Amino acid sequence: VIVAFENKEMIEGLLGFMLQQFPQITTLVYTVNSKLNDSINDLHPKTYFGKGFATEKLTTDKGDTYFYNIGPKSFFQTNTKQGEVLYNITKDFAELNGTQTVYDLYCGTGSIGIFVSKQAKKIIGVEVIKEAIDDAKLNAKNNGVTNADFFAGDVIDICNDEFFKQHGKPDVIITDPPRVGMHEKLVNKLLEIAAPLVVYVSCNPATQARDLSLLDAKYEVTKVQPVDMFPHTHHIENVVQLKLRKN
Repeated sequence: VIVAFENKEMIEGLLGFMLQQFPQITTLVYTVNSKLNDSINDLHPKTYFGKGFATEKLTTDKGDTYFYNIGPKSFFQTNTKQGEVLYNITKDFAELNGTQTVYDLYCGTGSIGIFVSKQAKKIIGVEVIKEAIDDAKLNAKNNGVTNADFFAGDVIDICNDEFFKQHGKPDVIITDPPRVGMHEKLVNKLLEIAAPLVVYVSCNPATQARDLSLLDAKYEVTKVQPVDMFPHTHHIENVVQLKLRKN
């Protein structure tokens, strides 16, 4: 719940009424936002009731089930059933055989990285929102995933030669950016890294197409699979597999 100003009596009255009307609520969090935009990354959500996070689960096509704690600042797919479809396609497009180091960019709560971890040698997740990385580390621990490390910061700054020396260069890159797509500097970074295989998950095919045209300098599109994540709207998720050109 987002409120415009701090007033303990009014906030507790509102939230108390919500819990009374909807007893099935498991946790209730509120944020005071007096800004002129709706972003909460620089704000501090407060837990009024419950644990302060939601728990969701996803199951792979192999029957492996993973549970995720999702905090108020963390991104997670809103359509869980289709989220499973989306992540299984992503896993298939990554063509993992247990020997690859996978970089999960814009990893959020670690959802994709953890989902494919059983088929990978190592998972490296990178996300700019620290709270999401905290969730990702906890999610990996809670799911018994020991081959995943998560780092808070900008990919452009983190993925340097020293980082690759310590953690290994990626064999596969999975990127799942927000609707604005990838920053051009990151696209150039991917071209510089030149991983053999890239899986690009997008909720905005327009910005994805823009980024793919830039990646065309070194990569060819080998597979495309749209997923209807948002029924009754014109929006879709789209998964694209790219492979490094041989010439």
